[in-house]
Amino acid sequence: MVDLALRGSPIILFMNTYQRLFGTGPRGLLLGLTMLYGAWWLEKTYDLGPFHGSPLIGWAALIAGSIITAVILIWAVRSLPPSERGRKLASNGAFKYFRHPLYAAFLLGFGPGLVIYLDGWFYILSLVLQFPLWHWNIRAEERLMTSAFPGEYEQYCLRTGRFFPKLW
Repeated sequence: MVDLALRGSPIILFMNTYQRLFGTGPRGLLLGLTMLYGAWWLEKTYDLGPFHGSPLIGWAALIAGSIITAVILIWAVRSLPPSERGRKLASNGAFKYFRHPLYAAFLLGFGPGLVIYLDGWFYILSLVLQFPLWHWNIRAEERLMTSAFPGEYEQYCLRTGRFFPKLW
C-alpha cells in the first residue's frame, strides 16, 4: 500500500469523502436497478417462461449468492478499511485478486443468485449486460487511480483483474 499523503499528490484535494467511500458505485447501482426494472418489464410483457422452474433452486441460488457477496464484501473491507479508500493503493487481500472487489461481489455473487431466483430469461440478459455497463461505469475511477498512482496502478492492472481474478 502506498500512502497518497506521503507522496504529496494533489489528487486527494479533488477526491471528497463521498467519492473516496463510494466511487462510482451509486451511479452503477442506479443503472443496474434500471436494467433490472427493464428486465422485469420485458418478463411481464413477453412471457418466455422460466428457465428452471424450481423454487428450491431459486432460493438456494439466492442464499448462496448472498453468502458469496457477504464474504467478498467483508474480505474487501478488511483488506482496505473505508478510512483508507482513495488514500492508499491496496494490492493485498481481496485487492490482490480484484481491482474492484466490492463491485465484483455483487456481479459474481448476488447478481447470479438473484437471476436464478427470479427465474426469467430477460433477467439473464440483464445480468450479462451488467458487465459491460460496469466496465464503462468504473472508467472514471480507474482514471483517478492512474493519476493518483502513476505507473504503480498500471502495473497493478496488468496483474489484477477488474471483476474476475487473474489466476494465471
